[in-house]
Amino acid sequence: MTKPNVVVLGAGYSGLMAALRAADQANVTLIAPAASFSERVRWHELAAGRPDVTHPLAAFTKNKRVEHVAARATAIDPDRREVRTDDGQTHTYDRLVYALGSRTRGVDTDDGRVFTTEKASYLRKRLNDGPGELTVVGGGETGIEIATELATQAPGWRVRMVTGSEIGPRLSGKSRDYVRSTMAGMGIVLDEGRKVTPADIDSDVVVWAASMAPNTALAATAGIKLNAGDRVDVDGALRSTSHPDIYAVGDSAGTLRMCCAAAIPAGYRAGGNVALDLRGEPVKPLRFRYYAVCMSLGRDNGLFQLLRADDAPKQTIVTGRAGAYLKERIVRGTVASLRFVAR
Repeated sequence: MTKPNVVVLGAGYSGLMAALRAADQANVTLIAPAASFSERVRWHELAAGRPDVTHPLAAFTKNKRVEHVAARATAIDPDRREVRTDDGQTHTYDRLVYALGSRTRGVDTDDGRVFTTEKASYLRKRLNDGPGELTVVGGGETGIEIATELATQAPGWRVRMVTGSEIGPRLSGKSRDYVRSTMAGMGIVLDEGRKVTPADIDSDVVVWAASMAPNTALAATAGIKLNAGDRVDVDGALRSTSHPDIYAVGDSAGTLRMCCAAAIPAGYRAGGNVALDLRGEPVKPLRFRYYAVCMSLGRDNGLFQLLRADDAPKQTIVTGRAGAYLKERIVRGTVASLRFVAR
């Protein structure tokens, strides 16, 4: 009996997990330009000199019916159930998983000083050219991790942070005070409540980490319904509300907030639902609760903050080396979960 075809767009945390799970029931085509899975939550480490944060996709897919196509999707035709790619190929599907993630919002410039987090490897090369002043724009977890990592791993560089609101908007007051005092101890100059453009920053290097936008232009062009936040509108089982043979997960899907903690469970559930759907069985809703937010503050310091189920911060925090240890264990656990499903 011929196996159905599933096409997965994107090989990040949620896309790769969905592909591995769906392969239990179907032949899966995983469309992504790179031949490797990149640990996005370690990009700040890459910028500071960590040697490698990628893993070959083949290491995950070798035991599964997953074929990787090194290309970019250029069009989706929901009526014909086809995906076209920039290498001239057309891929048909019985079910599609949209997992194209997100990108840094707010930068559209040719200014050679400006780097987004997606360009961490280029940023590292620039920092090796010589010291100067570096400004991180954005005071969320990504900005905090980049600023503190570079302050400890890029000696000679003066680091400052500019953020449009107060630092760590999702943190408790206790956690926020700890981050501020840690940054002050590192010599990082903090400028809160200031909205800027790249042209407003007079620094040798600007790292733009202000906010993220979902990569859903392809979905919108195909007529797939988006929600008010420009993410794919999905039901509780992660199916598109306009095209139920299409699932969406990760930062592109209009469910949970954009984060690695939500991406892997969503990919697991969507991949499982694709398999159930293709067997004619009822799909299951995504059941998820938040537990903690964690971040590194340089190599030997970290913050681990417990959360309520609704994502509200608790006052319980773990800091210092213990916080760094917990953060590292959680990050390692993301790759371990992918390897477990791939076995």
